[in-house]
Amino acid sequence: MSDALKELGQHIELKRPDCVLGWNVAFGELNVEVSLSSIVSFVEFLKNDQTCRFSTLVDITAIDYPEREARFDLVYHFLSMYQNQRIRIRAAVREDEKAASIVEVYPAANWFEREVFDMYGILFTGHPDLRRLLTDYGFRGHPLRKDFPTTGYVEVRYDEAEKRVVYEPVKLVQEYRQFDFMSPWEGANYILPGDEKEAAK
Repeated sequence: MSDALKELGQHIELKRPDCVLGWNVAFGELNVEVSLSSIVSFVEFLKNDQTCRFSTLVDITAIDYPEREARFDLVYHFLSMYQNQRIRIRAAVREDEKAASIVEVYPAANWFEREVFDMYGILFTGHPDLRRLLTDYGFRGHPLRKDFPTTGYVEVRYDEAEKRVVYEPVKLVQEYRQFDFMSPWEGANYILPGDEKEAAK
């Protein structure tokens, strides 16, 4: 299988040197790095080329690298049911940069791109309906960015007096900020491996 993927990687690099920046095979999957500006033409090639025939878009996601100039990697996963092969495409995206939508090539990209926009804030040009998918309409921020606070910015609750849902800034009382680092097994009536080291002190 690895040899077949290497042959496929060489084929793709040979046919599309204009957009392939690099490729490798890892964990039984072909990984190809491409330029963001060529993403639409490249996925059209993957779908229509007789050697590739990646007919199924499995997923679109992103990875956040806040320290990099190109902050995000946009990641596409495709499956060729004809060749029984998978491929992962990565394209680097700056925070102020927009990616072209691939909905025209793979209609299944619609909700995937909406999810990436919602979770990471990456904008897709040419998308037919780019709005939040998983968070609420007035939600602030993008939850899968690494600089997003784990508690969020607001909390939502139903107010019985007002008979409606209300949004309030997050307020953490002090006891939620205190952590004990005791073992969950503490108080057990048997010796766990490693406990003898503590007894020897």
